[in-house]
Amino acid sequence: MSTTSNTGSDTSRAPVDDQDLGAAGSQMSTAPQEDAPNLPALGVIGWARWFWRQLTSMRVALILLLLLSLGAVPGSLIPQTGIDATKVADFRKAHTTLAPVYDKLGLFHVYSSVWFSAIYILLFISLIGCIVPRTWQFVGQLRSRPPGAPKRLTRLPAYTTWRTEAEPEQVREAALALLKKRRFRAHPAGDAVAAEKGYVRELGNLVFHIALIVLLVAFAWGQLYKSDGTKLVVEGDGFSNSILQYDDFKSGSMFTNDDLVPFSFDLKDFKGTYERSGPNRGTPRTYQAKLAYSQGAYGKRKPVTVRVNEPLHIGDAKVYLVSHGYAPVVTVRDGKGHVVYRDAVPLLPLDGNVTSSGVVKVMDGYRNPRGASEQLGFQSFFLPTYGGRGGPMLSRFPALLNPLLAVNAYHGDLGVDSGLPQSVYQLDKTHMKAFKDAQGNLFKQLLKPGQTMRLPGGAGSLTFEKGVKEWAGFEVVQEPGSGWALGGALAAIFGLAASLFIQRRRVWVRAARGDDGVTVVEMAGLGRSESAKVPEELGELAGILYDQAPGAPAPHPDDDPSPDPQVVPAEGAEKQ
Repeated sequence: MSTTSNTGSDTSRAPVDDQDLGAAGSQMSTAPQEDAPNLPALGVIGWARWFWRQLTSMRVALILLLLLSLGAVPGSLIPQTGIDATKVADFRKAHTTLAPVYDKLGLFHVYSSVWFSAIYILLFISLIGCIVPRTWQFVGQLRSRPPGAPKRLTRLPAYTTWRTEAEPEQVREAALALLKKRRFRAHPAGDAVAAEKGYVRELGNLVFHIALIVLLVAFAWGQLYKSDGTKLVVEGDGFSNSILQYDDFKSGSMFTNDDLVPFSFDLKDFKGTYERSGPNRGTPRTYQAKLAYSQGAYGKRKPVTVRVNEPLHIGDAKVYLVSHGYAPVVTVRDGKGHVVYRDAVPLLPLDGNVTSSGVVKVMDGYRNPRGASEQLGFQSFFLPTYGGRGGPMLSRFPALLNPLLAVNAYHGDLGVDSGLPQSVYQLDKTHMKAFKDAQGNLFKQLLKPGQTMRLPGGAGSLTFEKGVKEWAGFEVVQEPGSGWALGGALAAIFGLAASLFIQRRRVWVRAARGDDGVTVVEMAGLGRSESAKVPEELGELAGILYDQAPGAPAPHPDDDPSPDPQVVPAEGAEKQ
């Protein structure tokens, strides 16, 4: 018994009658077959039908997917208004010629622009129009039986034959049992057994495209209903999930205040540890914030520890730990010794060793030595680990080993009553005057915990209290479509893998009486694409069936007896 792989091209062979190779390979794919449009006879309906066929073709879907990918490139390279309006404003100032062009093209808000939305919607319609008919056709193939064997099995890509003394019915029953055992959909069809396998390939193809639709819907849903806010919380303080509580807040166009998950938490303690020696000295080892949170207005308080990449999940919201710094506690008194300000002032880190800067603003309650109401501003520079005099004013280590606070003092009008927004970490010196020392220089002083800086002329004092607090920065994110997007991505990966690595193939086994009364067994295989796996699988099946229906003596005395099962490439074909 020999197995033949007909992989070569031979146009000199006569065409196959009736059930030929084309009939054998029909319905192997659910891809819709499109006829070329008859342009001279097209009317309005004809053109609409032609446009719909083009839009729902896989070729156009791939083109739209490519355009969507290219359209997302400027959204990641150019500052976006919905992400960082400050960067957009800076870009406009730096590129006065290019910015108006970007405005006309909608490149500062790519994902909400008309052209990006048009590509997005067309791709969505194209995928649906492509998948729906293929799904129904695939269901129809699952409900139908594999087609009967072609008349000439010798013309198929993989073929084998042998003679046996077993009865044809016995051979067909053995073939039917063998193919079903190998998970083929098999049934007897006349003098042959027809079997088919590999439906998971088309199923994976459909799953992949359905997953793309799920990803598109999840992306759109997430963009419309998402929210993202940040909040800096000092140890001992708390946060309630309200828009007014956020330091910075961004949301989708369909997001409303009622969509915020009701919860609150208090920052009980923040702890950070660092490498103390070696080349990685100062590298953070752990960052963790101990919280007490409750869900809803009357929820029970629960303790939890939030770490980097280990957020707190509350409903659809996730609370991430994203930053850390120090908040020195300072007390400001007027010339009469009355306390006009006392609080922990969060300062922003400038480097990896948490060298920090910020501002102390005394807006109410202060009166200068003349009795006039004024406002005070102190520029602050904080070093968790001061290296000593003579060195640069930079922290040597991120932990609190030798804290130092450098302060410059100003008085006048902070500009907070002008109605214009200003940063709490910057000092507007437009209407402020610096305190000067006896030599007329800018009054500044270096303070260690417990030390006090006394302002010139009895104007008051600032005390750097003992016990520096720490603060933690949190990012609260609500992404309603993230779970669907993850599921769609995983389904797309598995579906694509199935459509690439699983081959749809058919096998036919024919057993019939020959002219000399001996049963002739023919086996042939057909794959959706040329592959060495089809002849290999056919050879394996033929070998098993041959053991159950062994070869008979050759019909001519001079011929050798039937050989053992083996796979032999077709003459002129490349050996696999």
